Amino acid sequence: MSYLLTGKTAKWELVVGLEVHCQIISQAKLFSNSSTLFGLDPNSSVSFIDASLPGVLPRLNKFAVEQAIKTGLALNGTINLVSYFDRKHYFYPDSPFGYQITQFYKPIMENGSLTIELEGGTEKNININRLHIEQDAGKLLHEYHPNKSFVDLNRAGVGLMEIVSDPDLRSIEEVAAYVNNLRSLVRALGTCDANMDEGSMRCDVNISVRKLGEEFRTRVEVKNVNSVKFIQKAIEYEANLQIETWEQGLVVQQETKLFDSASGKTYSLRSKEEASDYRYVRDPDLMPLSLDANYVASLKESLPELPHKKKLRFINDYGLNVYDATLISSDTAYANFFEDALMAQDNKLKNPKMMASWLTTNLFAFLNKEGISLENSKVTPIMLAELVDLVESQVISGKIAKDVFETMWLEGKNAKTIVEAKGLQQITNTKELEAIVNQLCNDNEDKITSIKAGKDKLLGWFVVQVMQVTKGKANPEIVNVLLRKKIFGK
Repeated sequence: MSYLLTGKTAKWELVVGLEVHCQIISQAKLFSNSSTLFGLDPNSSVSFIDASLPGVLPRLNKFAVEQAIKTGLALNGTINLVSYFDRKHYFYPDSPFGYQITQFYKPIMENGSLTIELEGGTEKNININRLHIEQDAGKLLHEYHPNKSFVDLNRAGVGLMEIVSDPDLRSIEEVAAYVNNLRSLVRALGTCDANMDEGSMRCDVNISVRKLGEEFRTRVEVKNVNSVKFIQKAIEYEANLQIETWEQGLVVQQETKLFDSASGKTYSLRSKEEASDYRYVRDPDLMPLSLDANYVASLKESLPELPHKKKLRFINDYGLNVYDATLISSDTAYANFFEDALMAQDNKLKNPKMMASWLTTNLFAFLNKEGISLENSKVTPIMLAELVDLVESQVISGKIAKDVFETMWLEGKNAKTIVEAKGLQQITNTKELEAIVNQLCNDNEDKITSIKAGKDKLLGWFVVQVMQVTKGKANPEIVNVLLRKKIFGK
C-alpha cells in the first residue's frame, strides 16, 4: 500500500528506508569491561579504552558478537564468516576517539528480510541490506549550565547493531509496522531491550518522494528519532516539505536533519556526508572477525520461537483472533504470561479465547492505569487462571468477575477467597429464579404483550431487572430460558 500525497501537480509516492540502531544487551561494552547499565552517574562507567587514552587497545566482546549473529539469523540474513572492523572518522565532543569503530566494507550480516503485516491481513516483505556492529558515542548534557555542554561517556563504547533496510517502505503505517516488528523481534531474542525512551533503540529515517513510476529522487536523512510516533510525524512533515519544494521548481538538497518533537518540524543539521567524507579505513588494532560455520549453525538452532511464528501458533492452536494473537505475541512477557495462565494450577488447558480477552482488556487496562510493566503485575498467571475458571464453570458471572478482578488487584487475594467471602456465587437455583421471573412478568403484562407482538428486545429489559434484583448473581442463561418459557410457553 502506497502512502500517496496529493500535490498541486500530481500524486506523490513516499519512499522510506530505515537505519535502526539497537543497543546490544551485554553486561560489558563492545571493546571494554565497563558496565552498560542505564542511569548510572555521569562518567562513572568509563574505562581507559572508552576514554581513548593513548596506547590502550580494544578487545572484542565475544558475547556481543553472538548477539549480533542471532539477530542476523532471525532476520533471515546471510552471516559472513569473515567480516572486518573499520574506522569512520568524524569529530564530536562526545566521541573521544575522533572516529567510530564500525563495519563498513564487510558487515557481519547481509541480505536479510523482515515480514510486516498490513491492514486487512496482507503481508509485505521488507529487504534488509545489512546488519553491522559498531560502538556508540557518549552523550552531551545541556541541563547543567545555561551556555555550556557537559560530556557523559558512560554510553561511549556500548555495542550497537545497526540494521539498515532497503528503501522498501511506502507508508507511515508500513514504517510503524516495521519498527514495531523489529522491536518485538530483538526483545524476543534478548539481544536488545528496545526501550526507545532510554535511547537503546534509535532510528535514522531516510525520506524521499517521487511521482509514481519515477526513479528515486534525492533523500533526506532525519537522525536519531526515538519513538514510533515521532518517526511518523517526521516522515509526514518532511515528505510534504519535499513535495512543496519540487513543485516550486526547486531541488531538494541531500542533507541530514533533526526532528523537533515540540514543533513537529525537521530542521537542517548539516549537508549529507558521502562515504569519502568519513575516510573509512580498516582498523589496524582489530583482526578480521572469523566465525566457524558450525558455531553459527549452533546459534541458529538455539533461537527461540519468534513473534511471527508464535502469532500463527496462537491463531492455529488456540483459535485466537488476529488482533489478540498479534498483541500477545508481540512481547515475550505477554506470551509467557498468557501460556502460563492457560496451563496454571491443574495443568489443564483453560479457555484460550477467554484468557486472551481478560489479559488484553482488564489486565492491560490496570497495568496502563498504574504505568507498570507486566512483570510487576499484582495479578499473577495463577490468579487470573482461577478467575477464568470461576467464570467458565459459571460459579460467577462475567459482570461480577470484573469486580472480583479489581479486588484481586487492590488486595492481592485470589478469586475464590473473594467470591466466598462476599457470597458472589451465581444463583443457579431454578425455583428461586423462576419465582423472580414470574413476579416480574406479572407486574409488567404490557411489556409481555409487546414481546409477543414482536418486540424481542424487551427480553433484555427483563434480564436486566432480574440481575438488579439478584445484585448481578443470577445466571443469565437460566434467566433467558425461564423468560421464554414463561412468555412463549417453551
